[in-house]
Amino acid sequence: MRALFRNLLFVVGFVAIVVMLATSDLTWSGVAEAARRAGGWFWAVLALWVPLYLLNALAWWLIVRAGGRPGVGYWRVARLTVAGYALNYVTPVGLLGGEPYRIVELTPHVGVERATSSVVLYSMMHICSHFCFWTLSIVAYLLLYGSTMNAAMATTLAVGAAFCGVGLWLFTLGYSRGLAMRTVRLFAKLPWVGVRVGRFAHTHQQRIERIDSQISALHEQNPATFYASLGLELLVRMLGCLEIQFMLLILMPDVSYWDCVLIQAFTSLLGNLFFFVPMQMGAREGGFALAVGGLAMPAGFGVLAALLTRVRELVWIAIGLALIKLGRDPKPIAITQ
Repeated sequence: MRALFRNLLFVVGFVAIVVMLATSDLTWSGVAEAARRAGGWFWAVLALWVPLYLLNALAWWLIVRAGGRPGVGYWRVARLTVAGYALNYVTPVGLLGGEPYRIVELTPHVGVERATSSVVLYSMMHICSHFCFWTLSIVAYLLLYGSTMNAAMATTLAVGAAFCGVGLWLFTLGYSRGLAMRTVRLFAKLPWVGVRVGRFAHTHQQRIERIDSQISALHEQNPATFYASLGLELLVRMLGCLEIQFMLLILMPDVSYWDCVLIQAFTSLLGNLFFFVPMQMGAREGGFALAVGGLAMPAGFGVLAALLTRVRELVWIAIGLALIKLGRDPKPIAITQ
């Protein structure tokens, strides 16, 4: 069953790449020209994501290991991390692809409850780190450009700060009280699928409650692991800004790292607002152009950076899909629930 599920996801991902290539404005000549102009920086952009994905995997592995289950090696988690992100890129609404895959692949080794709770908690860490990153970016903008800020930007920052504050508050509640049962109850109120979700919640109530208890237990009983995982995810956000700097160094030898942080923050915020679009097609490019324009940089720089980012994503999606197809786990350890 796992092999069938793995092959199905591989086919879905492959078809998604073909569709996106056929419907996007990427051309071989445009990609070749961007790569030529980038030179060695293009390979630096691709290579940067090796340590970034390894840090992502370490953040998740710490959570899995906190459950006390043996037999889950770091490199297995790393493979599932890269493959999961590849699926998130190519499936609508992001998490509907990679997270179920991670749960299914991890279940034979740690049990369905621990697999589900670790994947949900890591996803919460990943998203929460974005809110932390956006909050730090607002502070950075105020320190760097606060004296020249106009009323429109002040309003934008105020709205952004309120949005981040509400998001961090909601995540605090989720970490301390669990999130699984609340999410299931929310989906149970939806039309069409609500009745089936409600039946599922009633049938599996005890299991869902145990998943919630495992999520809150990490925050309450193992704060060192909790903050280490969250800190690693935030570190990935900060180091990821080097990608923007590598791209802009192609044309601007004196580009500031903190300007790249602000560009990345604005672009990722706009891209996440369009989370339902595979690879955030169009939103990413628009975000780059608006962000560099807001920092008094030529909009053409943003277009080049967006193009190189899109190529990098396609390369790593292909790597992730290959890991789904070629990856084979050793015989899993028997789990007793």
